[in-house]
Amino acid sequence: MASVTANGIQIEFEEFGDPGDPAVLLIMGFAGQMVVWPEAFCRALAEQSLRVIRFDNRDAGLSTHLDGVKAPGMVRAMFGSLLGIKPKVPYSLDDMALDTIGLLDALNIRQAHIVGASMGGMIAQIMAAKHANRVKSLTSIMSTTGSRKLPGPRPKVLRHALFKHRKNLDRDGMIEYLVGFWQLNASPAYPMPEEERRQRVTSWIDRDVDPAANIRQFAALATSGDRTQLLGSIERPTLVIHGEDDPLIPVDAGRHTAQCIANAKLHLIPGMGHDLPEQLIPEFVRVIASHCAAAGIDRPDGPDEVAEVA
Repeated sequence: MASVTANGIQIEFEEFGDPGDPAVLLIMGFAGQMVVWPEAFCRALAEQSLRVIRFDNRDAGLSTHLDGVKAPGMVRAMFGSLLGIKPKVPYSLDDMALDTIGLLDALNIRQAHIVGASMGGMIAQIMAAKHANRVKSLTSIMSTTGSRKLPGPRPKVLRHALFKHRKNLDRDGMIEYLVGFWQLNASPAYPMPEEERRQRVTSWIDRDVDPAANIRQFAALATSGDRTQLLGSIERPTLVIHGEDDPLIPVDAGRHTAQCIANAKLHLIPGMGHDLPEQLIPEFVRVIASHCAAAGIDRPDGPDEVAEVA
């Protein structure tokens, strides 16, 4: 692993594959470190003649944490957004998209295939719409347009997310919180043994634990708004992957994402929840590598294409 300075922060990243191959940038979701992308997935994707890069978002893992910067609590941010009240937040998903552009600059990558999961899919959508000349293709996994007309998380999942997370949780508290959250969102058709789930969560927490950072990220997520019109401006080849049994971001959100982007391909997976099961790695690699290959021609250089949205 290594780090670079990009967009005024330090970003930790890791690469797989030949540096001369087309780049694939993986963007993880809310509170997720880059290691949540399974290493087996990264290596298998790299074997498809792709340069795979995973990284820690700001306020996650070993990248810069905005220590001491205040953000509205998760409940306030969520319900304020639902009521049309936008509280002041430390940064936005647009800022996180600029982090990814800065990472590409630091690595001298002109264009990349962008793959984002959950909140990472939202960041990837913003990149494809507002920084299109840096994007070869977009893959949005278990993500959403942000439309308020879409169904929300199952009540049990929402209660756990909002009311069991506290910024003063210690290491053991965070382990229990994340184990419970993962269990609620796991793919019903692709189970993981409880002990393995706990071991993985423990390894993530021991790499980095910062509940206050999670709250800052959630503030950016909760106030990101509806991207429906913005997605209509995306012209890059787009693949939308979504689990049919996702309890956090229901499958209708994936369908709506694909409907909003011209010529987007929708790949639904029965029995998949809101996670990346190892049993599905061959399928993920097959559809993503095929999508990247079909969109592999470099786009012309030029200034960032900023979508004009009313």
